[in-house]
Amino acid sequence: MGDEIRVLVVEDDENVRFGVEQAVALAGFPVSAFASAAQALAEVAPGAPLVIVSDVRMPGIDGLQLLDKVMAIDAQIPVVLISGHADISTAVGAMQVGAYDFIEKPFSSDHIAGRVARAVEKRRLTLEVQGLRAALDNWQGIEALVLGKSPAIAEVRKKILRLADTSVSVLITGETGTGKELIARSLHDFGGRRDKHFVALNCGGLPEQIFESELFGHEAGAFTGAIKKRIGKIEWAHGGTLFLDEIETMPVALQIKMLRVLQERTLERLGANESIPVDCRVVAASKADLAALSADGRFRADLLYRLNVAQIELPPLRERREDVPLLFEHFVLAAARRFGQPAPVVSASQVSELMTHAWPGNVRELQNVADRFVLGLTGDSLLSEGASVAVKGGSLADQMAYFERMLIEDMLRRHHGNVADTSEALGMPKKTLYHKLRLLKIAARDAQGEEVDT
Repeated sequence: MGDEIRVLVVEDDENVRFGVEQAVALAGFPVSAFASAAQALAEVAPGAPLVIVSDVRMPGIDGLQLLDKVMAIDAQIPVVLISGHADISTAVGAMQVGAYDFIEKPFSSDHIAGRVARAVEKRRLTLEVQGLRAALDNWQGIEALVLGKSPAIAEVRKKILRLADTSVSVLITGETGTGKELIARSLHDFGGRRDKHFVALNCGGLPEQIFESELFGHEAGAFTGAIKKRIGKIEWAHGGTLFLDEIETMPVALQIKMLRVLQERTLERLGANESIPVDCRVVAASKADLAALSADGRFRADLLYRLNVAQIELPPLRERREDVPLLFEHFVLAAARRFGQPAPVVSASQVSELMTHAWPGNVRELQNVADRFVLGLTGDSLLSEGASVAVKGGSLADQMAYFERMLIEDMLRRHHGNVADTSEALGMPKKTLYHKLRLLKIAARDAQGEEVDT
């Protein structure tokens, strides 16, 4: 199926024009045929869902001139040139300046249908990427910061907005690379403390001997090397937000002192006797199970209770795969700006890689792949050799079920939720499709646009 990408066939020879038109139509693509380039150009507009197949030699505007005019309107519209043997060097030169492909006469119906199918897929991907980029440009507020369309991320955004204007302590949990600091900063930015400091401290990144000074500060002469007074992270966060990442690595002795700060809202710098009042919102993050650590005596239960007044759990990327294309495009655009490079478009095989990779490094790993993609370091494959490409669970049955769901959801999306059209596109009886929709808990609509009970 052509996914509503229309193919314009431009050929002055009536017999050739009819043959190409028929081959494209039999391949399942919407097609319109024109005897002249001038007629076809009237159909071309920026962002139009089109692929153009044109002869090189034509009276009036020839194929090369048509290519120039199409590129001036929308350089991303694929133009496939049909050339005789004598025109091959001309066609090759045209590809170097922007033509998508060329086909030498004579050609079979299957041959031209296959070339057109690749061009249609290229155009579909380009338009999808443009749609993602437009969505990213139009999103505002919390949606522009915490990206994703999955129900899990929508719930995270709701919790952020519900908690942002409160002063309660929040515990953010999730695997490495899921974006815990981004959520902490969102709690700060969308709350009443946004004009004060957001202070982040990675508890796992500090040697234990300087941890206390970093957190509480010290007076001059408090210890060897303490030449002058230093304000600690807690005091610097007064009026704002203190983010303690990898809280599970905080030494037990400091857990006791941190608990006292939370209880009494005061602190003492090292080497001082004076208590300093502090008012900061504490947000902690952990990739570990703090309750299990507490049960083992490796994390204080009373501190856990103080930190875990409210909890935000971040899902791993493998459990919200529908967010992968949007996140990847966001990272591609950001990397292109950062590196001063054009933002490339992914191919169909690369999209498949993104959607099926296990993402053990989560969003952080996805960003790394996007950076490498923009810098041209990935080649045809986005992922490094030997990278794990599997859905959660990894078994053949799990992967087959996952791909089946992805295919059905993609077809429903292409046909705007219409079950009848989706059934036809998949070559699947409607009764069978309804059964699968029930199993997969996928919402769908009938021909009138009403949601149906599956």
